[in-house]
This record gives sequence, C-alpha cells and structure tokens, in this order.
Amino acid sequence: MNASHDYQRVYVWEQPVRWFHWINAACIIALGATGYLIAHPPGLLSGAEAGDSYWFGTIRFVHFATAYVFMCNFLFRLYWASVGNKYTHWRNFFPLTKPQIRQIFAVLRVDIFQSSNKAVHTLGHNSMAYFTYMGTGVLTMFQVFSGFALYASMSHSWFPQMFAWMVPLFGSEQNLRVFHYGALWLFIVFTLIHVYLVFYHDYVEGHGVLSSMVGGWKFMEKEEIEADQAIGLSGFSHHKPAAHPAAPPPKAGTKPVVP
Repeated sequence: MNASHDYQRVYVWEQPVRWFHWINAACIIALGATGYLIAHPPGLLSGAEAGDSYWFGTIRFVHFATAYVFMCNFLFRLYWASVGNKYTHWRNFFPLTKPQIRQIFAVLRVDIFQSSNKAVHTLGHNSMAYFTYMGTGVLTMFQVFSGFALYASMSHSWFPQMFAWMVPLFGSEQNLRVFHYGALWLFIVFTLIHVYLVFYHDYVEGHGVLSSMVGGWKFMEKEEIEADQAIGLSGFSHHKPAAHPAAPPPKAGTKPVVP
C-alpha cells in the first residue's frame, strides 16, 4: 500500500518569469535554426532572378531581429532577479552557503552518478539547477556580445559598434565566429539535458515541475517545505521571524482586554 502524502500547493513562478522562460525558449530555437543555416547555407538552385530570391537575407534578418528580443528578454530577467519573489532572486544562483553546496553534490549523486535514489525535493530550482542557469546566463552574455560584434562591421547603428572591441580581442572576425558558433552547440546540449530532466523529475517526483512553468504552481509535501525553510534553500530565508514583544501588564484597577 502506498503511503499517503500531505501535499501543499505553492505559487512559485510568477507570470513575468514564465513569460521570460517561453520567450527565451522561442528565441533560442529561432537563433539556433537561423544560425546553423547562416554557418552552413544550403545550395538551392532556382530559375528566378537573383533579386527575387532573397531567402538567405530573410534568414539573416530573422536572426538579427531575434537577437534583439533575446537580449531585451535577458535584461528583463536580470531586473526581475532583484524585484521578483524569493524563488527568482539573484542570490539563489550563487552557491555560497554550505547547504547549497551540499545540495549540489546530492543532486549530482541522483541525476548524474545515479549512486543515490533519494530525490532532492525543492520548491524553486535546486542549487545545481540554479548554478547551471547562472552558467547559461554567462553564455547568453557571450552570445549577445559576440553576435553584435560580428554584426558591427555591416551596420551603421551605434549599438552594435559598442561591441566591436571583441573582434580584435579574438584576433579576427573568423575566430570570433568560431566561438559564437561553438556556443550554439552548448545551448543545444543544455536544451536536450534540460528537457530530459524536466520530464524525468515531473514523472518521478510528481511535483508539477513542467506544469509550474505554465500556471506557476508546484506541489510538495508539507514536511519537505518545512525542511527547505529550515536550512534556507529554494529561495526560503533561514532567518526566524522576530518574536513580537510581550504586551505590558494591565494597570491596577483595570480589566484586561480579551481578544
């Protein structure tokens, strides 16, 4: 007989975070597909006039336009890391406390080395996921900087020129293009692992990992929530709330007020 569980419904991911997630996913797909075609343009034969066949120019336009959306979406997420709820705060992405570091190794034992079958339950992301997303944030910054640096030589706008310094830093546009293209495959590998783990944890743990990025709600046993709160993980503060000061004793000759 399966043991009963006392689940609690918790609103974790706010609507701006959910919009960021799906816009970011759409941008990565569009940038990845168009970026691959730019790096490996297919040889298409056509009897049409050259001026009427502008498909490669359209691909480049989609790539550049999506890059602006990708950058603005990322900047918004940086802003929301300061004003959003405790599950999206920027401090979660830096594993500086002992409980965070211990949780990283606990997740590695379950998800990577499979040397433990004790699932790591968290309301927000676990510490390993937060640390990984910080890495993808750094990778996003590199893609934005290097992409606009490559675009600077063909644009008269002031904005791409702000990143032109990256070209001499890498020696040439071709060298920078190799790193920019290589980062695309890092995003592809991350996406494959990310999607697999989301479905895996959603199926095994049943906490609504996948649906939470649509509706914002997750489910967890009350004792697991209390454990997270006790050690300060998953966005919870480990500081206990200050006790309310005791009420002064009633003056002589007056009746105490009963609430």
